[in-house]
Amino acid sequence: MRWLRRRCPLLFVQLNELLCGPAGLEWRETARWIKFEEKVEDGGERWSAPHVTALLLHSLFELRMCLQEGTVLLDLDARSFKEIIDKALSGQPVERALRPELRQRLAAVRLQQPRHHTATPPLRTLARLGLSPCREKAKKLPEPRTELSETPLKEQLKNKFKKKLPPGAEVASVLVGEVDFLEKPFIAFIRLKEVVALGALAEIALPSRFLFILLGPRAKAKAYHEIGRAMATLLTDEVFQRVAQQAEQREDLIAGIDEFLEELTVLPPGKWDPSTRIPPPKCLPAPHKRISMHLREWKAPCNKGPAEDRSGAGHPHFSDELERTGRLFGGLLRDIRRKAPWYWSDFSDALHIQCLSAVLYIYLATVTNAITFGGMLGDATDNMQGVLESFLGTAFAGSIFCLFAGQPLTILSSTGPMLVFERLLFSCSEDYNLDYLEFRLWIGLWVAFFGLVLVATEASYLVQYFTRFTEEGFCALISLIFIYDSMKKMVSLADTYPINWQYRSEDVTLYNCICNLSSPGNVSAWNNTLLPSPLALQECPEAVTLARLSRTQCLDQGGHLLGASCHYVPDVTLMSFLLFGGTFLCSTMLKRFKTSRYFPTMFRKLVSDFSIILAILIFCAVDAVLGLETPKLLVPSELKPTNPARGWIISPFGANPWWVCLLSVVPAVLVTILIFMDQQITAVILNRREYKLQKGAGFHLDLFCVSLLMIVTSVTGLPWYVSATVISLAHMESLKKESTTSAPGEQPKFLGIREQRLTGLVVFILTGVSVFMAPILKYIPMPVLYGVFLHMGVAALNSIQFTERVQLLLMPAKHQPDLVYLRHVPLRRVHLFTFIQVLCLAMLWVLKSTMAAIIFPLMADLMHRQGPEINISVN
Repeated sequence: MRWLRRRCPLLFVQLNELLCGPAGLEWRETARWIKFEEKVEDGGERWSAPHVTALLLHSLFELRMCLQEGTVLLDLDARSFKEIIDKALSGQPVERALRPELRQRLAAVRLQQPRHHTATPPLRTLARLGLSPCREKAKKLPEPRTELSETPLKEQLKNKFKKKLPPGAEVASVLVGEVDFLEKPFIAFIRLKEVVALGALAEIALPSRFLFILLGPRAKAKAYHEIGRAMATLLTDEVFQRVAQQAEQREDLIAGIDEFLEELTVLPPGKWDPSTRIPPPKCLPAPHKRISMHLREWKAPCNKGPAEDRSGAGHPHFSDELERTGRLFGGLLRDIRRKAPWYWSDFSDALHIQCLSAVLYIYLATVTNAITFGGMLGDATDNMQGVLESFLGTAFAGSIFCLFAGQPLTILSSTGPMLVFERLLFSCSEDYNLDYLEFRLWIGLWVAFFGLVLVATEASYLVQYFTRFTEEGFCALISLIFIYDSMKKMVSLADTYPINWQYRSEDVTLYNCICNLSSPGNVSAWNNTLLPSPLALQECPEAVTLARLSRTQCLDQGGHLLGASCHYVPDVTLMSFLLFGGTFLCSTMLKRFKTSRYFPTMFRKLVSDFSIILAILIFCAVDAVLGLETPKLLVPSELKPTNPARGWIISPFGANPWWVCLLSVVPAVLVTILIFMDQQITAVILNRREYKLQKGAGFHLDLFCVSLLMIVTSVTGLPWYVSATVISLAHMESLKKESTTSAPGEQPKFLGIREQRLTGLVVFILTGVSVFMAPILKYIPMPVLYGVFLHMGVAALNSIQFTERVQLLLMPAKHQPDLVYLRHVPLRRVHLFTFIQVLCLAMLWVLKSTMAAIIFPLMADLMHRQGPEINISVN
């Protein structure tokens, strides 16, 4: 049904009622709809909160009768509101025709200028409080009634409410009221042939297509009001709007109302207070799910409705991106052809302020990750690879990948299993007197060769068999590693900056630290005292000078420190934990600030986009104000290998026996499996259908780039890199696009990801330049960056269904949320599935914590093969 893929224009519906004012009868705006109802509160000073419209069932039946008996003009050719009224009055049935004098009075009433209710800015409201009594009195004088303006008024053009509407939106006007000169109601439903701007009829200057008019005798104002609300609600319903767009006769509209009534849910009286306003739901059902067999005859597309995007297409797992071509490198060539048309837009699409916040956020995360893994690599390999190699490798490999890969949103990094392999490889080289870097070079060359073979044979098509079980297990493990490592780093601060547990306030005079020089001519008189006494100072005047030596000066002169407080740094551990927890909480709160009720939408969105950077700046400022010596971010400042014994180019021959190049095949197979699983599982997670990516994936092209980078990093002795799941997910999260024209009460719609190459490229370039930015970066406390790591891990963990199901294990059934899969799958089966996932995750965690972590990808593959049967039943 191709017609379902097109949408009718969004309707802004305004209800004008004929009410008695100071100057007599006048039209006033009393309610409005985009998707939910807003009404002018009593007193006429403010709009109500958006809420779901609650209709009286009787009003719908009366509306149905109005359409049966009233005037229905479909495809009316008119260019002004006056012309519409004239044709509506002349188009009445003979039995309901009005006398000429009544028609003139009715037309005069209809053509009055309505009084719109526009929201007053807070500053203007405050300014009005200072109006003089004379001006206030003058304002209260009744304004003369004027005829409807054919051109938009100044207040319409300046109305900021128009920003809530997307391009192509239209206005529908509902006019109801009572007059004393009519004996029977005048009813007209009008659909214009072409959309027409009707001047100042509505509060927003937009073209109109639909009008509904109901004027009748007195004493039925409430009934007319409810009928008008019912008509406005019907017009906001997309299904009825489709019917109204394509109706050819009166009976079609009646059928649309009957269809609406069939889907209606009625709340019995006495069980619910009708004055209670139902808040808008967080998500709305898709309109096409409500299309019944009765409405499928309306197959003609609506006028110029925007076609839906590719986001509704199938999951990448089942698209042509993973179909085998049967030719060598066929998948790679298809990826290149798919991505080539988007290449220039990958740079132009990055010209948005949101990309700046993403760059700063991911840059700090990447730098912290490079320092962390670089330090651990240095410890594991005797500095054959260290922090500097980690910085240069990250900058080079990441930049090349972002320029040429199929999915440039991926962030490359070192991984835990790769670190374990490097440690094992270095230990093996030491045990058998082999040159570590040359041995590693041959392994890297073999890995690159195997990777190219996998690309040539289109082996990436196997990832379409990855299930939610595999994806969630892998993502949960990496997220937990981030959380665990950030906490572990913070706990280790208590060892580096120990807390003085022996502190006693009564012994405060005994706490001191002095410099004890081993030279016999210096402080032998008070060598064993903690605090120099007056007698010692008289016998050894040099003690005063020695007592003023700094810690560094004392150690440089060959002395050592004596005293209970020599190794105690006050408040550093506590302050570090405050910075750590404060950064995490501040980042989380500011990220959610866009859903706050305070401040304008654009300000809230800007704060949310820059939440991580703002949190870092806030707590860097707190650290600077307090001036404590918390551990800071330190980066290398010189471009030379960490170990002076090595160079930048590794020779493949000379240091090891010739057979080492053949022996390297065995460990290379394990590393190839490790890289393939790490790379492709991350790629599957990033290319999920829910991210609504428009430019397609590039599984073969990504693996091809990683394989070529293995050659360069092996020859130069730089670390090996693969896709980093958590940082890549954080990169995607920071680039989410949401609708800016959401209706009042409606949650902003997720539109997709800002797909481009520039943010990742700039991040990696800045990582390389960081070597020259050491004087600036040294002011960033490490606990602040660990707090960012914790935020990334928690955010990635909350993005998977696994976390939701783990919470169900601890939640009584009556408190469990109304989740879709709980409606169709027995709870015990959901718990069984979750328990198996938790058990497998625990096994992977134990495995990665031992020297056997190199076989992690094999275990992940085994669990992937065991999980799908249960997984299908849950989904």
